[in-house]
Formats: sequence, C-alpha cells, structure tokens
Amino acid sequence: MKTPSGTATLHYGDGEFAVLKPGRTVTCAVSGKPIPLETLRYWSVSKQQAYAGPNEAFQSLVQRP
Repeated sequence: MKTPSGTATLHYGDGEFAVLKPGRTVTCAVSGKPIPLETLRYWSVSKQQAYAGPNEAFQSLVQRP
C-alpha cells in the first residue's frame, strides 16, 4: 500500500481528529510550519486549526478574531 504524502485535511474533534484527506502533515495556523500527523497534539475544535505546539496554541487564543 502506498503511503500518503503531502498535506492532509482533518476534522478536529474533542481529543481526536478524523482524516478527511490523507497526507503526512498539516500546517500550523500560526507559524505556517508543517506538522507531521504522528506528532500533532494541539488544535482548536472551534477554529478547526492545528498548532505546532503549546506556544502557537496560546498565541492563537490571545489573538483577536
């Protein structure tokens, strides 16, 4: 079976995410850095965004919409 490459599309839920389009990474909404799916730990359910780490997640929380 071929391993997916490129950017995945996810639906972020409470404590889990669902893969809508296969890929190896998602993009951090704050830094723009690619995040490998196996290391993804931070996201926003309400904003449907991924974050590279706790600093980026916090930064997103304090930014005005």
